Amino acid sequence: MSYIRSAISKFLKTQPPARIIALGFALLILCGAALLMLPFAVHPGLHIAPLDALFTATSAVCVTGLVVVDTADTFSMFGQVVIAVLIQIGGLGVASIGMGLALVTGRRINLKGRSLVREALNVESLDGMVRLVRAVLLMTLICEGAGAVLGFPAFAGNHMPLQAVWLSIFHSIASFNNAGFDALGGGTNLIPYRGDVLLNIVTDALVIVGGIGFMVILDVGRCRGQFHRMTFHTKVVLSTTAVLLVGGAVLLQLTDHMGWLAALFQSMTARTAGFSSVDLGSMSSAGLLVIMILMFIGASPGSTGGGIKTTTFFVLMQQVRSIFSKRRLSGFHRRLPDSSLSKAATIMLMGLMVVGCGTFALCVLEPQLDFGRLLFEQISAYSTAGLSTGITAGLRAGSKAVLIFTMFIGRVGAVTLLSLWVERPEPSAHYTEETITIG
Repeated sequence: MSYIRSAISKFLKTQPPARIIALGFALLILCGAALLMLPFAVHPGLHIAPLDALFTATSAVCVTGLVVVDTADTFSMFGQVVIAVLIQIGGLGVASIGMGLALVTGRRINLKGRSLVREALNVESLDGMVRLVRAVLLMTLICEGAGAVLGFPAFAGNHMPLQAVWLSIFHSIASFNNAGFDALGGGTNLIPYRGDVLLNIVTDALVIVGGIGFMVILDVGRCRGQFHRMTFHTKVVLSTTAVLLVGGAVLLQLTDHMGWLAALFQSMTARTAGFSSVDLGSMSSAGLLVIMILMFIGASPGSTGGGIKTTTFFVLMQQVRSIFSKRRLSGFHRRLPDSSLSKAATIMLMGLMVVGCGTFALCVLEPQLDFGRLLFEQISAYSTAGLSTGITAGLRAGSKAVLIFTMFIGRVGAVTLLSLWVERPEPSAHYTEETITIG
């Protein structure tokens, strides 16, 4: 056993942080699938297929929310607890959870561990990494605890006290981590609570806080809400989030007339949360297009959500503005480095490629289904949004495998996955520069 432990330790020391994180997510998914296949993980008399267990575990770890079997109707309390734990670890990141456990047990955190957390939380510096992890874990505990307490009255009206307690805890974990799972049963999601103002507000708040990123939350607290004192990154995230939230709600109200509370809720949840208070299968094509755009953009860097991220969208929009205004790439009286544009364009292009290739595969495997629904499903999987028009459970095995791979790419990152196995040194020779005609 000591030899195996030593070999694993030696292997991890030689691997880049991104590769370790990707392998950690993959291992967590496999362990989760194995646990969900245990006989006592499902209700008596039921059986879950290995592929469905793998799909559920992937959706939970990647905080997506797409399901092929109803969570409450299929899984026992043990199975639901497993899903909740997978959501929590997947949302915070394997590295953050690992460092948190090490801190609890009093172990020292080495440079490799700090590098893993920096990669997982998408921060620039290694300074204060231990304090950051402590703050993230404390912030998560406070937000999820408050969400469970405030959400309890809504569930207590329709369920027994102990069941209502569990539903409020599960819902709070799923909301803060932008997962979109529900344990209500019947495949209704949050449609029965469409008119519950308190639960809608609590869910909105948890999803938004979990989706703007931990660094943004800490910066807002440090500045005590004073916008002019916040960092450039925080200003970009908050302003872009507000524009997408309000703009999405207005467009959804115009296209489907669902009511302002439902429109605001759907605009928020489309940003990778995965909850739904309306029947998406009955929405108009224009409304579904709005949701697809919001899902593709997604949450913010260093958060529990997916998508190409709000900062990527901001940089690309600023580039469009700079072309027409003949000014340098900038925002909030700050100039953006040229490298940010190339990175944003790469992320955007890779996202479009993943969505395009995945949708093509789904169209080949599911020729009987509408193209729009398949595109919606693929974007939902890539952005880890978890919204669906109701076709997920009826997909073929090959289509489920495509969505499993897409969810994993969406959580780890397409650019990260491509760079995992390439370790080329910087070339010493450079080609002669020459222009081409573009546009």
